[in-house]
Amino acid sequence: MYRFLIVIEKANKNYSAYSPDLPGCVATGKTVEETERNMHGAIEMHIAGMLEDGLPIPVSQSIAEYVAITMPTESAA
Repeated sequence: MYRFLIVIEKANKNYSAYSPDLPGCVATGKTVEETERNMHGAIEMHIAGMLEDGLPIPVSQSIAEYVAITMPTESAA
């Protein structure tokens, strides 16, 4: 089994997704859920194509983390 990080971003009227470990593998959708499903299919096709071409399947190296920051309050001038 392979696991790949996907990044889903809000676009103007839809969502788009990509995987940092699979350059060129992208998908879109009207909702986050649709985009995730479409990306799953895109990754399956991408990997199948790589296997057909005899290319090695990359090992996922990407990680994701949220960073929380606290903004200093503006003092009244």
